[in-house]
Amino acid sequence: MKVVTVEQMIALERRSAELGAPPEFLMENAGVAVAEHARRLLKDSVERRSVLMLIGPGNNGGDGLVAARHLHDWGARVRLFLVKRKTERDKNFARCMERGIPHTDALSEGAIRAFEEALADADLFVDSLFGTGKVRPFEGPVSDLLKRVSAEKLKRPALKILAVDLPSGLNADTGEVDPATVTADLTVTFAYPKIGLFRFPGAARVGRLEVADIRIPPHLAQDITTELITPETVRDQLPPRPLHANKGTFGKLLVIAGSPNYIGAACLACEAAMRVGTGLVTLASPRTVQPLMAAKLTETTHLPLPESDRGVIDPDADSLIRREASRYDAILVGCGLGQHEDTVELIKRLLLGRALGELPIIVDADGLNALSKLSKWWQRLPDRTVLTPHPGEMARLSGKPIEEIQKERLDTARKAAHDWNQTVVLKGAFTIVASPDGHAAISGTANPGLASAGTGDVLAGAIGGLLAQGLMPFAAAQCGVYLHAAAGEIVREELGDAGMIAGDLLKALPKAIKKLREAQKSD
Repeated sequence: MKVVTVEQMIALERRSAELGAPPEFLMENAGVAVAEHARRLLKDSVERRSVLMLIGPGNNGGDGLVAARHLHDWGARVRLFLVKRKTERDKNFARCMERGIPHTDALSEGAIRAFEEALADADLFVDSLFGTGKVRPFEGPVSDLLKRVSAEKLKRPALKILAVDLPSGLNADTGEVDPATVTADLTVTFAYPKIGLFRFPGAARVGRLEVADIRIPPHLAQDITTELITPETVRDQLPPRPLHANKGTFGKLLVIAGSPNYIGAACLACEAAMRVGTGLVTLASPRTVQPLMAAKLTETTHLPLPESDRGVIDPDADSLIRREASRYDAILVGCGLGQHEDTVELIKRLLLGRALGELPIIVDADGLNALSKLSKWWQRLPDRTVLTPHPGEMARLSGKPIEEIQKERLDTARKAAHDWNQTVVLKGAFTIVASPDGHAAISGTANPGLASAGTGDVLAGAIGGLLAQGLMPFAAAQCGVYLHAAAGEIVREELGDAGMIAGDLLKALPKAIKKLREAQKSD
């Protein structure tokens, strides 16, 4: 599913009209979708339920009027408050009036009191005020009305809030918000999600996001290079599981990881790779810590490596790794290696000295930290490498401040992938996967439970395991990011998002895959 800017959405609507789908057609489809989602938000029963709608002057308000008509016809008690809407020759408004739907000029004298009374009685508030047009600071009565909605929600959590296309005051490109912007329980956006819905602070106001098909011809968006990672995308790319398989069928992954202070990182990465279906995982780790890891990883094979200092892999181990590497289908390097100067030298020899041949490689954690200390490292990386930095590691690799990276996450990931000619996974809320050819994919998930130590090692192991099973880097990264997020949602459903730990994700990974495959069978 494509993710669009405001400019791209305007172009899509214009081209759709040229092909015979005018704004009136799109508006009717949008309004029906809003009404249907409103009914679901009210547990599929709108009969005699009170719905308060704030209707703006533009197309967003028109979408709301269409929804109001349908909700009324289904038995809801609908009340409209209009903000600067010109009602002459407004067919959707006229249809509401034919049904006797009560309306109030929201800027008229006494409207605030009437709004408060209607709000106190409402089961659902629909924000159909402003859409993707130019966002101006809210002032006067408009700001006051929205702030009253937020106050009522705090007082009465049972009040449901639905935003039409996006919460009013949210910039659809930047994610910036007006202070009065309400926090929705549900946002129903049209045709394609807008990039600002995945950028903070706006993303925190969106609630659950649903994308409604309003019948814009899909081929019109085929050249847009930003996508949302969907279950369908991942399901179509997951490696097959033939009945006649053996462990070699599902790939072999070599994981170069671990040190005395970070034993867990290596173990999490290895088990995550196994949990996404990898046939064989071998952990190459320092000789003195290998017994500790072997006690925990009973299904993993091991390659103990010589040390230059206690728990630090000797750079000369590159020759042993080089000999062993040819037996594997992919390599993961970096989780918990530490930042000793010998580790930097090892990474230099393995990655920049091409000791690993042409195998697909994923570089995470201390592998990335080591690269950041090497001059023009990107010029010597092997092809088919996946880099998985969190914002701090991206700052070290790129030389940009974290604040700038977080403000422009999509552009940062896309530019890095282009400049470094590798697949880049910029981790965090709404993780971004970027390809050297300019394509980017956004995870639709933000889960605070994943903000804990070790979850990045699980993600690295999942991507590494999918690389070993034969997926290309961009596909492996997309699938790994999706499964990691889906596992997090499974755990959040069971435990909540406080106290979730990285190890909880491991058994949830195969559950996420099972859920995808079962959905495919039911389609």
